Amino acid sequence: MTVLELRRYTLHPGRRDELVALFEREFMEPQEALGAQVVGTFRDVDDPDAFVWVRAFADMAARHRALTGFYGGPVWKAHREAANATMITFDDVLLLEPVGAGFPARPRAAAGEGRPGPSRVLAVVRTGPGAEPEVTTAAHILGAAPVVARTAPYPNNYPALPVRDEQAVVWFASFPHAGAALAARERLASHPLGRAPGVRLLTLEPTPRSALR
Repeated sequence: MTVLELRRYTLHPGRRDELVALFEREFMEPQEALGAQVVGTFRDVDDPDAFVWVRAFADMAARHRALTGFYGGPVWKAHREAANATMITFDDVLLLEPVGAGFPARPRAAAGEGRPGPSRVLAVVRTGPGAEPEVTTAAHILGAAPVVARTAPYPNNYPALPVRDEQAVVWFASFPHAGAALAARERLASHPLGRAPGVRLLTLEPTPRSALR
C-alpha cells in the first residue's frame, strides 16, 4: 500500500520562489531519510501565489513516523519560521491512495543543479459523491496514461497537519511541454468530465528539483 498527500499552499504575494528555494535546499532529503518520498514539487501555472507538492509513504504507520520525525526534528525547527512566513494557508490537502501502480521512482537533480524545464503536469481533481477513478476515459481525454488516486479510507493519523474530509479522485498526467498540456486542457474542457460538479484542474510547472515532471 502507498499513501499520498496532494498538498496545495496559498502563499503571501511574491513569496513563492522564496519557499521553493528553501524547500529544495533544506526539506527534500531530510524527509526522505525518515521514510517519506517527495514525489513532485510545482508552481501552479494559474496562480502565482500557490505552491503544490505530492508526498508519498509506504503506509499510514510510515506516514506517522516520518511526519513525527520531520516536524519534531532539527531541520524543521531550524527553518519553520522562514517557511511559515511565506504561507497564508496550508490545509488544502487530500489524503489519497493510488489506483493501480502509482508513481514510479524517478531520479532528482542534486541541490543547485536542477532546471525547471518545459514540462507540465496536469492534476484533475474531482471531489464529491459520484467521483470514480475512470482510468480509460481520463487517458483518452488527456492523451497520456494518468496516475490515478482516490481518497484513502483511513483517518488522519497526524492531526497537526489537517486534511480535507471529502471524497476525491485525482488524475495526474505528465506532458513534455506547455503546448501539449494546453491541448489536454482544451480536450478536458469540451468533455463532460471537465464540466462535472466538483472538478478542479491544476496546471503544474515542475520546480528545478521535482522528480515528477
